[in-house]
Amino acid sequence: MDVREFVKPKLNPNIPQISPGDTVKVSSKTKEGDKERLQHFQGVVIKMRKGVDGGSFTVRRVSYGIGVERTFPFQSPSVQSVEVLRHGKVRRAKLYYIRRLSVKQARLKERRERAIEQAVPQEEAIPQEEQAMAQGRQAVSQKEQAVPQEEQVMSQEEQAVSQEEKAVSQKEQAVPQEEEQTSE
Repeated sequence: MDVREFVKPKLNPNIPQISPGDTVKVSSKTKEGDKERLQHFQGVVIKMRKGVDGGSFTVRRVSYGIGVERTFPFQSPSVQSVEVLRHGKVRRAKLYYIRRLSVKQARLKERRERAIEQAVPQEEAIPQEEQAMAQGRQAVSQKEQAVPQEEQVMSQEEQAVSQEEKAVSQKEQAVPQEEEQTSE
């Protein structure tokens, strides 16, 4: 008999998909006496653990020169929200090596593909006004492309006219030379 058959963990819907290396801002409920407030904890996800109980993730930050780590369960109702600020480029599942690095050395490069996906909106999400503006830009670009074609036609006509003028001027020069030859 397995515990998983009886207990199915309910994951907190306020936690998005995160991975090690991501910089996150976790808002958790803190109870102080009779009052309850939100406490924010911002740092880098250094570890994710998955298990029968639903798993947890550990966030690390350096506060006043001292490294502070905090572990949040995935199914905890006290976690109000998790906001992913940036996606770090890492090659390991557990980032324990960051513990012995200085703050400056522990900086991670940003993973570009996810940032681009978030920055580029889907076509379905584009409002109709923006689609109309995009179509207007396409029409303008087509007109701009048509203008050089018209200029090419005009330049070809100008070349033809200039060639005719050269031919006429050569004929005019040839006529006086013939008259000079006949008068001699």
